[in-house]
Amino acid sequence: MAFHGTTTEVLIIGAGPTGLALALDLARRGVTALAVERGPALFPGSRGKGLQPRTLEVLDDLGVLDEVRAVAGHYPPNLFWRDGEPQGERRMYDPTEPSEAEPYTETLMLPQWRTQQVLYARLRELGGEVAFGRELVGLMQDEDGVTAEFASGGPVRARYLVAADGGRSTVRRLLGIGMTGETVDPTPMLVADVYLTGLDREHWHVFEAEQGMLAICPLAGTEEFQLVAQYPEGTTADLSLDGLRALVAERSHLRADQLTGVRWASEFRPRAALADRFRSGRVFLAGDAAHVHSPAGGQGLNTSIQDAYNLGWKLAAVLSGRADAALLDTYEEERRANAAAMLDLSTRVHRGEVRRGRATQQLGLGYRASSLAVDTRPALADDALRAGDRAPDGRRGGTRLFDAFRGPHWTLLT
Repeated sequence: MAFHGTTTEVLIIGAGPTGLALALDLARRGVTALAVERGPALFPGSRGKGLQPRTLEVLDDLGVLDEVRAVAGHYPPNLFWRDGEPQGERRMYDPTEPSEAEPYTETLMLPQWRTQQVLYARLRELGGEVAFGRELVGLMQDEDGVTAEFASGGPVRARYLVAADGGRSTVRRLLGIGMTGETVDPTPMLVADVYLTGLDREHWHVFEAEQGMLAICPLAGTEEFQLVAQYPEGTTADLSLDGLRALVAERSHLRADQLTGVRWASEFRPRAALADRFRSGRVFLAGDAAHVHSPAGGQGLNTSIQDAYNLGWKLAAVLSGRADAALLDTYEEERRANAAAMLDLSTRVHRGEVRRGRATQQLGLGYRASSLAVDTRPALADDALRAGDRAPDGRRGGTRLFDAFRGPHWTLLT
């Protein structure tokens, strides 16, 4: 029976950082992919605002690092306040000096919506697009592909489907894949992008108040501040302009009228959860659909973009016939173990057990245990580079390694 709808090689559900990074990677590899987004436009908030060094390496390879660095900023030091008086500063991240092997060691700040804009612009340059206002309501898969049904518009048929539709993933629910995890902190939290006066933009302002924590951070590349507040267990945050004004006046020395506007606001409870599987047949889970992090330590968005980076080349290799379909099994093998480690790290940072620094940069990640990593060299030194390790930068014969690696190709080093 003829199929009446849209066909594509890869259907990506969700156009957040994960979905956009994957769509971009597939587009540069010549794979026909369609990204669909339930909302009417890209996500408008700052939520995931930290770009870790390993993600900067990924963005370098995807060809958007210059655009990111042009609008990103540095993490300002925390300035602590009590009773309207500054109490002292503290850096959030332990600095690490760059080296030839690790040229990017600073975590950059960029609101999530701006990161998405950069990825989306590059996707469109490559001929890709996002279909907005498409809410997934059903999916069915067989030996040859997946058929997705939407609340409006016709069905889409794809050879593979990737769920990049967030922590409340519709795809994960339709597949019946469970998530195992824990509540990192039972108290509700509020995050909002606001306009206000009376605070400098050189500090991340932290207010110690009896009612709970309030932190106000200038968002690089914008005129906005990100406001984060903790509420007593059992209460509900008021996300309105008046509610946020009352919050600021109660917990800081600012007047209510100094908060002049709200662009976006949301309430959440910090959780750490991992999907029981990252794959079901021809469907893959990536990003928050596969793992949900506490925002502490800035691991969630970064781990998600790296999921896309791991899956993109594998899908392209299989779809082009250059690799056996068994290659796709290594996505869950490699990424689920990595996500579990990052979840543990995020939770420990949230609880104050680990400082942000080398551990949170993600430069130490690797896949030595992967079935793809085969190293037959005997008697290697403990610090030797091994199969499965992150490939370092460096210069050999006048060529920078990252320049040689960049692009949708295989690279052989001899």
